Amino acid sequence: MSTFLLEIVTPERKVYTQDASMVIVKGVEGELGILPNHVPLVTPLKIAPIIVKHAGGRDEILAVHGGFMEIRKDKVVILAESAEEPGSIDIDRAKAAKDRAQRRLEAMSRDNIDHVRAERALLRAINRIEVTERKI
Repeated sequence: MSTFLLEIVTPERKVYTQDASMVIVKGVEGELGILPNHVPLVTPLKIAPIIVKHAGGRDEILAVHGGFMEIRKDKVVILAESAEEPGSIDIDRAKAAKDRAQRRLEAMSRDNIDHVRAERALLRAINRIEVTERKI
């Protein structure tokens, strides 16, 4: 089975580098499944889990919090605002962040807080929770 190199990079560090047979991401235009020899493409990504499929049937899931994906002939690079593997996510902290963001959004009519910032915080928390609870 043919593969390509997948790299996930954040401003702080390279989070992930492995060969993959497929990667599934959520772009701003919808869900994309990338296979080897995909046509070159650059697309913005949503805050959402990505699924990495490996030869032999092993799958992985990672929390990616926005950014861009660049597809080359034999390599896919995800330039993410942040990215986390399930083992590095503190689920209790993610649940607390979700509750905090929901309270901020509910208080929007009373308080003058940044709505977009609160929505993004909520999406990141939900993404982290989904990645840790999802069984692949």
